[in-house]
Amino acid sequence: MSRGVRGVWLPLGAVLLVVNAVQWVLNEAITAAAWTTPPYNYATHYISDLGVPDCTQFQGRDICSPLNWVMNTSFVLEGILFATGVVLLSHLVPGRARRVIRVLALAHGVGMVLVGLFHGSPEGPRLGLLVHVGAAGVGILCANVIAILAGALRSLGLPPAYRVFSVAAGAAGLISVVLVGVSTSTAGAFERGGVYSWLLWSVVTGTLLLVRNLRRPAVVENVPA
Repeated sequence: MSRGVRGVWLPLGAVLLVVNAVQWVLNEAITAAAWTTPPYNYATHYISDLGVPDCTQFQGRDICSPLNWVMNTSFVLEGILFATGVVLLSHLVPGRARRVIRVLALAHGVGMVLVGLFHGSPEGPRLGLLVHVGAAGVGILCANVIAILAGALRSLGLPPAYRVFSVAAGAAGLISVVLVGVSTSTAGAFERGGVYSWLLWSVVTGTLLLVRNLRRPAVVENVPA
């Protein structure tokens, strides 16, 4: 890979991570704000409830999301943007670790695209609900493991504080997912802990890499292809 190409994929990958997190949070807020009967509750409702096209009741939750298509589009965009950004930035990681990260990124991407295509509603085919739940689990697991690996490895060339943050964010995300089933009153909050962990990681990682690229462009040129 030429130096000129490296000078493009590093900032592009970093920008994609930041844009991805921003589009998710904005689209989630827009979709939640449109839900008024009853009002959407971030603590008790799952994120997937925002993408359900039916007005129904499921597992004790009243679900009616008028802008379900906005959230489902965001799910699909997230899978594509996150996977592309991570694959581009994986050039900073050498050897086998690079391949592992790419596999995790692609698995996450496919998982999140499926989440957007198959909604989490009991009104549709049971297979669709199973695909949605399974794909969401894969997406959450892979993204948080990527964050942990990014912190465990020194290949990104970011400061020690970042590595601690990265591992902590990924670990907190995985722990949050385990706690989703503790109580129906906090299920949505803990699910968000498992998702916002990698969104926060994306913003921090993308921003730091962009800043480093602007201050030390020579570092990009010396990264092995």
